[in-house]
Amino acid sequence: MAKLFEPLTLGDLTLSNRIVIAPMCQYSAQDGAMTDWHAIHLGQLALSGAALLTIEASAVTPEGRITYGDVGLYDDATEAAMGKVLETLRRWSDMPIAIQLAHAGRKASTAKPWDGGAQIAPDAPNGWQTLSASDLPFQAGENAPVALDSPGLARIRVAFAEAAHRAARLGIDAVQIHAAHGYLLHQFLSPLSNTRTDEYGGSLENRMRFPLEVFDAVRAAFPAEKPVTVRVSGTDWAEGGWDIEQTVAFAKALEAHGASAIHVSSGGNAVQQQIPVGPSYQVPLGRAVKEAVAIPVVTVGLITEPEQAEAIIATGEADLVAIARTVLYDPRWPWHAAAALGATIKVAPQYLRSQPRRVKDLFV
Repeated sequence: MAKLFEPLTLGDLTLSNRIVIAPMCQYSAQDGAMTDWHAIHLGQLALSGAALLTIEASAVTPEGRITYGDVGLYDDATEAAMGKVLETLRRWSDMPIAIQLAHAGRKASTAKPWDGGAQIAPDAPNGWQTLSASDLPFQAGENAPVALDSPGLARIRVAFAEAAHRAARLGIDAVQIHAAHGYLLHQFLSPLSNTRTDEYGGSLENRMRFPLEVFDAVRAAFPAEKPVTVRVSGTDWAEGGWDIEQTVAFAKALEAHGASAIHVSSGGNAVQQQIPVGPSYQVPLGRAVKEAVAIPVVTVGLITEPEQAEAIIATGEADLVAIARTVLYDPRWPWHAAAALGATIKVAPQYLRSQPRRVKDLFV
């Protein structure tokens, strides 16, 4: 059997293969609430044959949204809207569903990407005051964030925990905490964005403190038998920033705190980043983390070919591969990967007759 199609267990959650769908923001919510678009978007992905579907970055507070069109899970209205979408998905798919809980920090209050993505001023429509580890704007000329004080840190810890409670009530199978891509928890980790002089700044131990506190709050709020994972940026790709050695230390700490898996991405915290983009460009970062921890590691980034994904798993560079834009472009990518690698894959009975004659016994 192709290694890509071997099962994997996280806690009480068994994944049917090693392909997971990464969270992808759609910027199509209304006041944080999911819409019909999310039922269409997630519905097609729930029929893709992947092992796990992750709901896009879902803000734990209104000001934690990247844009005013972002999904949230911070009040009864956003919970009810998400519940309606999940009800539709579960009616037709038994694919496990995870959610990424997030706070954008200083990268919040922006326009939607197709409207330019620029920061929206606090006093402008659809804008608000941003928060961060320190009062350093992401880009020169932007409105500076407010550095979080002790009560503010406590509010955000509680907000992550309450969102995890809501996720549990919705029957979501796993939680991923977003500590990557220059968002709030990454802002605490990186010395480029964290210049604090208290117990949350300075040393690596201090910069990891708040993200670990958030992890502990979520882990305590979510059912013990269900996985809580963390997405990290393996490096800032910028001099003097967060790097793979610090990522490995953070991964070890997360494992000690009870993390079920680490998802290794990169970048997003520095406008001066220099990313060597190419096929599998982030896989070495995942491999470095995998060599340091015993829990599963997820890798991501320009993984587009079945043989490429198979090689990553078969050579032990990662335990799971995450696909995002690849599966947006080809929502049946796991089917095609199974066909290319001689594996079988479960599909909805409505689609069984679509199996090509040249691929025998592809569907189950």
